[in-house]
Amino acid sequence: MRLGVIADDFTGATDIASFLVQNGMATVQVNGVPPEPLALDADAIVVSLKSRSCAPQKAVADSLHALEWLQQQGCERFYFKYCSTFDSTMKGNIGPVTDALLAATGESQTIISPSLPVNGRTVYQGHLFVMDQLLSDSGMRHHPVTPMTDSNLLRLMEAQAAGKAGLVASQTLDRGAAAVREKMAALAQEGVSYVVLDALNEQHLLTQGEAVRELKLVTGGSGLAIGLARQWANAAHNSEQAQAAGAPAGERAVVLSGSCSTMTNRQVARYRDQAPSLGIDVERALQQREVYAAELCDWVAEHSTENLAPLLFATSEPEKLQRIQQKYGAQESSEAVEQLFAAVVRDLQQRGWQRFIVAGGETSGVVAQTLGIDAFHIGPVISPGVPWVRAVAQPVSLALKSGNFGDENFFARAQTEFPL
Repeated sequence: MRLGVIADDFTGATDIASFLVQNGMATVQVNGVPPEPLALDADAIVVSLKSRSCAPQKAVADSLHALEWLQQQGCERFYFKYCSTFDSTMKGNIGPVTDALLAATGESQTIISPSLPVNGRTVYQGHLFVMDQLLSDSGMRHHPVTPMTDSNLLRLMEAQAAGKAGLVASQTLDRGAAAVREKMAALAQEGVSYVVLDALNEQHLLTQGEAVRELKLVTGGSGLAIGLARQWANAAHNSEQAQAAGAPAGERAVVLSGSCSTMTNRQVARYRDQAPSLGIDVERALQQREVYAAELCDWVAEHSTENLAPLLFATSEPEKLQRIQQKYGAQESSEAVEQLFAAVVRDLQQRGWQRFIVAGGETSGVVAQTLGIDAFHIGPVISPGVPWVRAVAQPVSLALKSGNFGDENFFARAQTEFPL
């Protein structure tokens, strides 16, 4: 069988692809929807979109386009992958996309499972936690694009989507997969379309995978992939061999950080004590992009012979970010930084750079698109949910980190554990 994954951003795609490979499913990731079917030898295909924070109508259209392409590839089951912090506004996009995929696959019920306990994302009584805090009390409350002010997944889904939400609590998961299926069937009789699954540990994810392995459509973060992959893995594929195909190669590295998440702020602060670093001037990004990008590339080149790669960062604390957005506009400043990073990456590639360590989903998508990368081999894991990936058609390797993933020393470990 083939699993088709529709991921709502770039780092989310590499996140789930890494868990599928680690748990025995040969996986290929494509950047956006290819114009035609591809000859791919894999158990799973992951399509990375840029649909997390766009208008709901576009997110729905892009996701349905990806679904149609995956069906043409012969995929029989589908997985809508979103962030483990359920990044979404009250108008979408998770709810509308879920409704559209349910309708397109002819299904009436699916699951909601954003849990990733290894990274501190758990669901209890339908409430999403980040480490020991409710989602609404975490740094995600201040997210510049998708501020999360409610932790109740049932309320969030019913606010966004057209149907009714229900819960399978942790006590039911403790009783095993049969108990979960029985509860889901009872909820279906009550007209529940979205079944929120509690998960406090990896065993709960394994139980989820066993319980929902026959569903045509599932939705969740990358943690659910652990349980499902172990149910569906093809013994003919060796995960170590699959990861070897994506092991980092190439010369010259640079670190680019566009995320303003709490963890990325800590990672940038730590790395600035270890390696050359330079903050992005948003005003110059708005007014002098090409000239400024060339200056930044010259700076990177000047510091390329040191032990650790130089860092360019637009990462800032919430208060500073708010001041920048008030002065220049939230969308305008964000787009200016993305376009600046695109110009920098384009120039560095021409100068021979082949390794890019990137923080932030939007920034990662921009980098991959700028490099012209359409498909990846998934390589060894740096941190849970963050693998090295290597382009299929060119000698470029990427480490693409979602904002809150990785430990404080992530940027350095990505290099020291996988040296040039």
